[in-house]
Amino acid sequence: MKKALIASASFALIASLSAQAETVRFGIDLNYPPFSKQGADGKPQGFDIDMAYALCKEMKVTCQIVPQDWDGLIPALNANKFDAIISSMQITPERQKAVDFTGKYYNIASRLVAKDGTKVDAASFKGKKIGVLRASTQEKFAKDFWGKNGATIVPYAKSPESFLDLKSGRVDAVFVDGAVGEGEFLKTPQGKGYAFVGPNYSDVKYFGLGAGIAVKKGNKALLDRLNKAIEAVRKDGSYKKVEEKYFSFDVYGG
Repeated sequence: MKKALIASASFALIASLSAQAETVRFGIDLNYPPFSKQGADGKPQGFDIDMAYALCKEMKVTCQIVPQDWDGLIPALNANKFDAIISSMQITPERQKAVDFTGKYYNIASRLVAKDGTKVDAASFKGKKIGVLRASTQEKFAKDFWGKNGATIVPYAKSPESFLDLKSGRVDAVFVDGAVGEGEFLKTPQGKGYAFVGPNYSDVKYFGLGAGIAVKKGNKALLDRLNKAIEAVRKDGSYKKVEEKYFSFDVYGG
């Protein structure tokens, strides 16, 4: 009986230590402020980073951030470099062929940033250049909408680089997530004289139903845990606390 009790206690201790040691690895492109960037101290920071930690706390697991360039995120996930992607990735039918998504954790329209007063329609940028993040939903939309009408679409590996080229005149506009355009350019001294031009762009065909967390195809166990965690942080106020740290408006969307 004594041996059985010792064995039972040992098993419980091992199980407890195992649970505490569980780690969820999140792949994130650290070049998309205010959602993600490398801080001055060298540590990852931003809305996506804080959301990852909030979800890990809810799931009672250790959180590990794995930096990865944007266009390599899905290949790296499928190569088991990490367990999930939380990197402002829009849920689109094309991406759903390669990965499974949670429900949205935010949904913000895309916007065009250009000199204040710029008129916008399908042919406005004929013979001009529009900067976009490479392999993004914005790149696909820009090619179909402005590219087919004579604009040159210029892809960038890092979103901040497109704003540098806009300011220097190497591109005439940047098409980007509205929160990125506002926080990282328009609200800075470099953004003086520039503005959001044209309407909000949120066509479901291109931009899906918002940004979701991606996992490998068939990883239903992790997908279910993440969905429950998103719901829980929305209810307990953790989501709002993270949101208010970076934005002055509701990013979850209707």
